[in-house]
Amino acid sequence: MTSTLDGWIRNFVDGAFVDPDPQRGFDQIDPATGRVLAQVHEADQALVDRAVTAARRALDNGWADTPVRERTALLRRAADRIEERFEEFVAAEMADTGKPITQARELDVARALTNFRTFADVAAAAGQESFMTDLAGGRQALNYAVRKPLGVVAVIVPWNLPLLLLTWKVAPALACGNAVVVKPSEETPATATLLAEVLAEVGLPAGVYNVVHGFGGNSAGEYLTTHPGIDGVTFTGSSATGSHVMKTVAPRVRPVSFELGGKNAAIVFDDVDLDEALTGLTKSVFTNTGQVCLCTERVYVHRNIFDDIATGLAERAEQLRLGDPTDSATTTGPLISQGHRDKVMSFFKMAEQSGAKVLTGGGIPDLGQKFAFGSWIEPTLWTGLTNEDPVLREEIFGPVAALVPFDTEEEAIALANDTKYGLAASVWTNDLRRGHRVAQKMNVGISWVNTWFTRELRSPFGGVGLSGIGREGGESSLHFYTEPTNVCVAL
Repeated sequence: MTSTLDGWIRNFVDGAFVDPDPQRGFDQIDPATGRVLAQVHEADQALVDRAVTAARRALDNGWADTPVRERTALLRRAADRIEERFEEFVAAEMADTGKPITQARELDVARALTNFRTFADVAAAAGQESFMTDLAGGRQALNYAVRKPLGVVAVIVPWNLPLLLLTWKVAPALACGNAVVVKPSEETPATATLLAEVLAEVGLPAGVYNVVHGFGGNSAGEYLTTHPGIDGVTFTGSSATGSHVMKTVAPRVRPVSFELGGKNAAIVFDDVDLDEALTGLTKSVFTNTGQVCLCTERVYVHRNIFDDIATGLAERAEQLRLGDPTDSATTTGPLISQGHRDKVMSFFKMAEQSGAKVLTGGGIPDLGQKFAFGSWIEPTLWTGLTNEDPVLREEIFGPVAALVPFDTEEEAIALANDTKYGLAASVWTNDLRRGHRVAQKMNVGISWVNTWFTRELRSPFGGVGLSGIGREGGESSLHFYTEPTNVCVAL
């Protein structure tokens, strides 16, 4: 069984890869070089229907009733098998995204293992609520909750961290006894397809995990979210797409879990350890070429240290190494596509029109002939902007940030919360009381103090405002992927 043959990346339905229709292929493009790597088979409406039907049949044939210990054992076997095929997943992740090999190994594939193992542990240890209710005449009633699988879940995954976010959703969904139909981004089809091989190898029943490739409107994404056989949708991506998906499922009143866009702020106080703050900010602004929903695009710095932070962060940005993703010394890869680079470059123009000063970057690097057609862009920092400027209002999703001075704690909080998004924030200070106080006042789903991207996978994760609805992680994921039934027994 193989996901790729004769240059095609295939759909996976009902436990088998589907022979492609030569008339329904689209290119998988290497973002680093711009060259075509493979053809991807776009699923038509009939194939999406087959996938949903296969998922429903798998539930009815016993997967939904499989004991938790058997489901979690399968998740652990999947993690072990990914570990055995580790370098294959690294190569697939790099082909999809162009990200440096070090990141693919240390973040994306390593986290996929952790996702499977963590949710196996969470599901195995999860308890259920029970209550004793006093009745008339001295009797009591026992109330206890029984959790059942949500059903057939549409899993729609973005292109920035495709394997990480895929396993973040699929692992708890399977642990809870659901069947899934996965629609990876059209930009990053490889790892979701490779995972199908692994899950089949470790004995996941046919139909429990399905993959359909394609685009959004009038393609696999729309066919999936409008399908009457879908019982819930989990989606990570843009706020605009999330809003559209919500409208799509609203007539059928299906539950959704959305982690959407962000315009995340960092607040840097003047009592901070400068080197520690600069190290953290470099990571939070430029990780994955800024293509992480949690990345920092607004940096508010106390006026007393503004010049030090601005100069130091620009120096760190200029030390980043762009180039060959297979070189372990490379720190920064390309953007996902030429189209996305055009979008990011449009914000460079907006910044210029708003009177921004470019501290560093602002253009397209020359990396030689091999990478001349890749989607490369320079890490970029601006000063001279305010919260009124579009660059500080809209999500850019690139290796960029604007630095803005503040004078008081209250001003910093107001500036950070002045956004329609609410995903993440970071606070940098050596005053622990201030750190707690300010972090709790951020209108976000996750608020870090003196760190960034540190994740406890058992804790709730999600956003507010245009950054999403619902929470995943730990038992929050179990709550989304199950439906509770309260059983009341008079004693």
